[in-house]
Amino acid sequence: MPKKRSGGGLSPMQQAAKFLGVSVLAGAVMAGIALPAAGALGLAAKGSVKGFDEIPANLKSPQLSQRTTILDDRGDPIATVYSRDRTVVDLKDISPYMQKAIVAIEDSRFYKHGAVDLKGVLRALNKNAQEGGVAQGASTLTQQLVKNYFIEEAGDDPTKVAEATQQTLGRKIRELKYAIQIEDKLGKKKILENYLNITFFGQQAYGVEAASQRYFSKHAKDLNLQEAALLAGIVQSPSRYDPVNDEAEATKRRNIVLQRMAELGDISQKEADQAKEKPLGLHTSRPKNGCITAVKGAGFFCDYVRQVVLTDPVFGETKEERAKLWNRGGLTIRTTLDPQAQKSVQASIKDHVYKSDPVATAATIVEPGTGKILAMGQSRPYGVNVKNDETTINLSVNGNMGGGAGYQPGSTFKPIVAAAAIEGGKPPTQEYSSPYEMAYPSPVAACDGKVWRNDPYRPAKLKNENESERGPYGMSEATAKSVNTYYVQLISDIGICPVIDMAKKMGVARADGRKIDQAPSIALGTQEMSPLTMANAYATFASRGMYCTPVAIESVTKKVGSEQKSLEVPKSTCSRAMSENTADTVSTLLKGVVEDGTGQEAGLGSRPSAGKTGTTDERFAAWFVGYTPNMAGAVWVGDPQHKRKMTSITIGGVPHDKVYGGEVPGPIWRDMMSGALEDKPVEDFHLIDIPDDSHEDDDRGKGDRGRNDDSNGDTTGRLIGGLIGGPTDGGATGGATTGDTTGGTTGGTFPTPTFSIPENFIQGQGNGGNNGNGNGGRG
Repeated sequence: MPKKRSGGGLSPMQQAAKFLGVSVLAGAVMAGIALPAAGALGLAAKGSVKGFDEIPANLKSPQLSQRTTILDDRGDPIATVYSRDRTVVDLKDISPYMQKAIVAIEDSRFYKHGAVDLKGVLRALNKNAQEGGVAQGASTLTQQLVKNYFIEEAGDDPTKVAEATQQTLGRKIRELKYAIQIEDKLGKKKILENYLNITFFGQQAYGVEAASQRYFSKHAKDLNLQEAALLAGIVQSPSRYDPVNDEAEATKRRNIVLQRMAELGDISQKEADQAKEKPLGLHTSRPKNGCITAVKGAGFFCDYVRQVVLTDPVFGETKEERAKLWNRGGLTIRTTLDPQAQKSVQASIKDHVYKSDPVATAATIVEPGTGKILAMGQSRPYGVNVKNDETTINLSVNGNMGGGAGYQPGSTFKPIVAAAAIEGGKPPTQEYSSPYEMAYPSPVAACDGKVWRNDPYRPAKLKNENESERGPYGMSEATAKSVNTYYVQLISDIGICPVIDMAKKMGVARADGRKIDQAPSIALGTQEMSPLTMANAYATFASRGMYCTPVAIESVTKKVGSEQKSLEVPKSTCSRAMSENTADTVSTLLKGVVEDGTGQEAGLGSRPSAGKTGTTDERFAAWFVGYTPNMAGAVWVGDPQHKRKMTSITIGGVPHDKVYGGEVPGPIWRDMMSGALEDKPVEDFHLIDIPDDSHEDDDRGKGDRGRNDDSNGDTTGRLIGGLIGGPTDGGATGGATTGDTTGGTTGGTFPTPTFSIPENFIQGQGNGGNNGNGNGGRG
């Protein structure tokens, strides 16, 4: 019977014998197992990229993943990205101090033992038994190298990383088997070189060269004694010994490494003592990994490109396949980004909105007829430092592409209603009474045979911005002045479904992925959209009715060995959303907005342009969306968290009593488009002759629309209900019915749940008083 300790269990020597016996047995049983093939390791590199070329032939040389370079449409670099910030270097390019320091602290008997250090195992077991825990490990550098292989293979999958690092006998057996093979074939110097190139040193730095650059802004070959000791000490626990965040703890760890080097005779005690007295001497460099490296303010566009690769099936049928392609790298991605347009967008944003302002702006430019995204920027810079007003939320795009929940576009949605009406046969001279204030007309035809009905007991109402705005109005004047009651009468006349159908044909969808609500208030822009969505929708008007899906990537090549292989990329799909006549008619209407209506501050002078202003109720958001025949752009201004109303506010150093779409977003659009279009051909629209529908003999509508340009008043759009909602705070209680059923049913067919906006909600979901649909629609 085995002899036991007084406290019970096997003695340290017996534990060692049992561990070694199991390991040796397992080694014999698993003699035929090889390391994973090259492609499975997923090792990443930056700078000089190569494989661990001396791993035994039966294991195959694992190919280190390579950097991915993102280019603009001229072929100039935007950013270099990779899954690991690593530069592989030869052992001769690593400081001798670094080589000695890592061996001293991680595996002092490295040059004396094989793959398994039996003496080290016994020592560790004895130490752990004495202290009643895991005070000392017994893994050799070779075993740690193998473990790093498994971690790299796991990539960013937390489950696989946990499996690669779990303290189980099975993992240890596998690790030992591979270590024996590597030790036999590579030799000590190559193992040390590979280990120093693969291990993690914290602060996004993988490998000693990246770590040396990160902490000291120098090459690994130039590390001095105390610098090398600091880096060697970090490896055991990169977070605990992080010198950037805990200088005291890092200093203590560095000094332990220095003392150990002295004990081993690598340096003298005097050298160790002198080095201990010196400061850490950090000279940090910013991490150089990912879209944070992007130039021209294109960090968000870079991230959008990443999202395309990770989500588009053309890059792989499964999420895992697409992630693998991105993480392996070696890609050269040529994008649609126009450097001139991008520069102009960033310059205009910088001139008009400061990054520290209580509200932000986002702007996007696309090319009509191709769907190419030419520029994308915002006032809050790309990054993770919130104290510096940085964010990684792309305010220009939908939630599933790295954005948030979107923003109510207000009256910039009205041209879509006009397009649906004209395409359905309504003439642009169509007149409506358009009173200053009115209840929503009822009933209104919706989709699938349903009918929206206003609540007869508490009807939802709306009004125009100025009391002087009283009809009748025709479409031209109503559009130029952004008359709300006109457009609600128009959608009530043609029905809700044609508008939803037209929006779908133009690629207009909610930023949060939900369906557009079936209520007449959508005419006033109550559904949350992203700037990219709105810019691309207006590009449909510019291209005379042809809608093209947005694209950001022109071509992708992948490095395979020494050759470049072309990969398939997403292509823009173009389809006719409306007739040329309809598109030209809308362009004629919107040209009038810029020339004589609410968008005069956005005008481009002698270059023909068209567009529409938009400001939501309570001024949570303000927009200008417009176009020329060769470019379309959208500008949004507002609080991404949907908390700050834009009243009594200073933006870009300019105080505003109230913010309007034509007053703040309009000039941003004007300046960004002027620069983007400089030296580009001046093209004109195909205009339609629309008879003058203005009433020169009366005073209505003579309000100052150049300033009070596009606002509804606080009661505009006060309905979610009808088809899609029930009684809400400030909402209507109308209901939806089918066929000829009379009367409304409280709550409708699809009741909207009541909810409050969380404090940390990223982007606005509308006016909190209206269950997320908001009043919207201010011109």
